[in-house]
Amino acid sequence: MKLVKKVFCLLLFCCTTMVMAQNPIIQTKHTADPAPMVYNDKVYLYTSHDEDNSTWFTMNEWLLYTSTDMINWTEHPSPLSYKTFTWAASDAWAAQCIERNGKFYMYVPVTSKENNRPAVGVAVADTPYGPFYDPLGKALVQTDWGDIDPTVFIDNDGQAYLYWGNPNCFYVKLNEDMISYSGEIVRLPMTEEAFGKREGDPKRATSYEEAPWLYKRNDLYYLFWAGGPLPEHLGYSTSDKPTGPWKNKGMFMPAEGASFTNHPGIIDFRGKTYLFYHDGALPGGSGFTRSVCVQEIKFNVDGSIPQLKTDKEGIIRGTETLNPYAKVEAETMAWSEGIKSSYSKEVGVFIKATRNDSYTRVRDVDFRKTGTSKFLARVGTIHNNVTMEVRLGSKEGKLITTLKVPRTGGSDRWQLVSTDIDKITGVHDLYFVFKGNGIGELLYFDYWKFLE
Repeated sequence: MKLVKKVFCLLLFCCTTMVMAQNPIIQTKHTADPAPMVYNDKVYLYTSHDEDNSTWFTMNEWLLYTSTDMINWTEHPSPLSYKTFTWAASDAWAAQCIERNGKFYMYVPVTSKENNRPAVGVAVADTPYGPFYDPLGKALVQTDWGDIDPTVFIDNDGQAYLYWGNPNCFYVKLNEDMISYSGEIVRLPMTEEAFGKREGDPKRATSYEEAPWLYKRNDLYYLFWAGGPLPEHLGYSTSDKPTGPWKNKGMFMPAEGASFTNHPGIIDFRGKTYLFYHDGALPGGSGFTRSVCVQEIKFNVDGSIPQLKTDKEGIIRGTETLNPYAKVEAETMAWSEGIKSSYSKEVGVFIKATRNDSYTRVRDVDFRKTGTSKFLARVGTIHNNVTMEVRLGSKEGKLITTLKVPRTGGSDRWQLVSTDIDKITGVHDLYFVFKGNGIGELLYFDYWKFLE
């Protein structure tokens, strides 16, 4: 009996873990190098994009996701590509965006056509969604080598700083226009006191590798970074000034998972602090096909950071519920399997079910006390006998409707379909489960909505 009880508890734990999985937070594409930004009480998450089946850092554009609840993320059209920069030859690697005076500045590392070396450029937009344009027509900064992974920070006095670099760490003071800088490029002293000691590599004396992220809390400045040797861990240094001198505080997230790189991104949102990072946890994941994750980060009284580990749970409790009576994009989700996102001029971003029994999960949908009795969705398919099941609580949970998907003929052809349902009230996780047989893409899903 004890053995049976142990097996039952183990199975229950595994099932619960699977249901509550939130990391990686994006499953429809391979994403890396998270750069979160809070603006107007919404989180804007910019990422780089590893192409499927990559065996190198094959990255051509930056991606954008938003959330107000930290559990459901909405994909938007790509805001920027390396091709926007006429002087760039390739490579849309780790970037960061920041707002100042109603404009948005995105600092990006690309490979220069002039000398085939990395350089940091800047792009500007009137909204956080873009489109971004290149105001300079040339690089903002370039040193001898390793000009990647820019991070930008505006201090309380209005002074902006740009840090970047691998294997060295540099910074400049940006002017108020955010597209020029004053003074010289400063190289930080790469000392054991600042970044810890690395053994066995005469070219890299410290643990610092790349991916700096500048952050301030309670008048203490933090410089987060990815540390070596490979595979990378996450470490941090602190200072009472944004320019240092920095004091190494050690590792706070060890090297784990399928990715040999990592990249921290830290924000404060609605009273909590969140750490974004990447690993290779998606099926087929590797050091070149990575995936962005998030978890809450807490500080000790002295400002130090407790040790963290990569996890599957992510954010368990969201900051708000989701309104099903407003139009909800199908690419808004907390989890999915067998789903890819795509883009068309007709509808913008949409999702594609790639196989039978694929699904998406939307968390904490609040039908309120009044409830709903009608559901509609804009969908399409190239196959016959394709359906979309709408369920509550789990993939096998209560079936509230089965929607027959009309054969529209392609992802550029859509039909709005509606159906009556039994009344639903309260807060539920919503599952869309896609059924059907056919070669290739099973169906296309643009948006959904419930009617009161």
